[in-house]
Amino acid sequence: MYPPELVKPMKEDLTSVGFNQLTTTTDVDEIIKNSDGETLLLVVNSVCGCAAGNMRPGVKLSLNNDKAPTTLATVFAGVDGEATNQARKYFLPYPPSSPSIALFKDKKLVHFLERHHIEGGSAEMIAENLSQAYNEFC
Repeated sequence: MYPPELVKPMKEDLTSVGFNQLTTTTDVDEIIKNSDGETLLLVVNSVCGCAAGNMRPGVKLSLNNDKAPTTLATVFAGVDGEATNQARKYFLPYPPSSPSIALFKDKKLVHFLERHHIEGGSAEMIAENLSQAYNEFC
C-alpha cells in the first residue's frame, strides 16, 4: 500500500480532467452497470514511471479526439486494491496489468491496452491508439 500523500497528485492527474476515482467494488460494478448504451474508459492507474511518462499523458491527449468516451473512470493499483481487483474481473481474458486501459461499449470490453503496450510507447502513440478505438466505438 502506498502512502496517500504520495499517490494524491497521481490520482489528481486524471481526476482533474474528469475521471471518476473508483475506490470500492461497488463503485466499479455501478459504473459498468450504468454504462448501457454508452462508452466507458476505465484506466488502471499506477505509481510506475510508464504511467507517469506515457499512460496518463497519452490518455489525457486522447480526449482531444472528435469522438471520446461518454464516461471516464479510474482505479489505482496498489492503493485501491479491492476496486482494482474488481475492475480486472471485467478485463478478462486479459491478465492483471498495471497500468492498463480498457474501453467498454454497452458494458462490453471492446479495446484494451496492457502494460506492455504502454511501457514502450510514447504518450502520442498511446493517444493515437485510443483515438482510433474512440473513432470505431464511440
